Amino acid sequence: MTEDVARNALVSFVNSKCCYGNKAAGELVIQDLRQLTLYRYRLETFNESRLSEWTFEPLTSNLVDGPQNGTSPRPWDIKVQTPPLFQDDTRKFRIPHSSLVKACHKCHGHGRYKCSGCQGAGWMRCVSCSGTRQRRKQQRRCQMCSGTGRKRCSTCSGRGNKTCMTCQGEKKLLHFKQLIITWKNNVFEFVSEHQLDFPGELLSKVNGENVFKDENVLVYPIIDFPKPEISLASQRAIAEHNAAFTASSRILQQNKRSLQARSGGKIQQSRQDKYSSPLKALSRQTIELIPITEVHYQYAGKTYLYFIYGLENKVYTLDYPERYCCGCTII
Repeated sequence: MTEDVARNALVSFVNSKCCYGNKAAGELVIQDLRQLTLYRYRLETFNESRLSEWTFEPLTSNLVDGPQNGTSPRPWDIKVQTPPLFQDDTRKFRIPHSSLVKACHKCHGHGRYKCSGCQGAGWMRCVSCSGTRQRRKQQRRCQMCSGTGRKRCSTCSGRGNKTCMTCQGEKKLLHFKQLIITWKNNVFEFVSEHQLDFPGELLSKVNGENVFKDENVLVYPIIDFPKPEISLASQRAIAEHNAAFTASSRILQQNKRSLQARSGGKIQQSRQDKYSSPLKALSRQTIELIPITEVHYQYAGKTYLYFIYGLENKVYTLDYPERYCCGCTII
């Protein structure tokens, strides 16, 4: 970190803020650059879970893929394309040969139901004259209802019934089992201790220099790292993730891309069948070196401080001298 780089980082930061002047950033005198280094340990466990549940949709086709076409495959027997690793995603699929047809439970197979606004009459009492057909004070025919005392129901347009929204007027529903696959990246993060007046949560938003990477189905705790707290964080993180994802499972098979486990409990067949196993998972642990520079400078006879952190040279400061409004937080 040089003075020019430190100054340019502050200038870019100030120019991105609407309520800070750039005069101080251009005229400040840098007195000291204190370069520090922090380590960030991160464990990511990318796992896949599947569950199946009954759902339905309006029957719009005569083609029904039901049990007559064969036995439905089990949720974990259905092959799907895995999304990019370590990125959350959710997808839904119709399980083959699980469809069946039933009459709509909402309208009882009629396709329409009685309007709740007019109770099937198609007409409602005029609000203006309360059904008297005349204006009370004016003693003349009500203009809103043309003297009829009632108006066409706006809810059903005078038909007295409405199209069933459940079956869309088709009278029948196609019930089928839907497979829901969820890929989730579970992250444990730890930053080595420091005594800086600097919010640690900002470090999770920047990149550092990668000094260690281990990616496999199962990763093992790091030992003998120069910073003991990183080794302890690795042990704690792996123990927590193992407890969370394998506490009720036993490992059946391991390879470089998947971890399969099967629950010891029985699977309940109901409206929703949850399959917590076999569990497929992939883990990755990394250690990054995050540079932080503490910049001490002087402006208008006073001393100030700001930080430059991450490979992106992000800036954090609390006491920038040219602050025009009091409602902003500088990050």
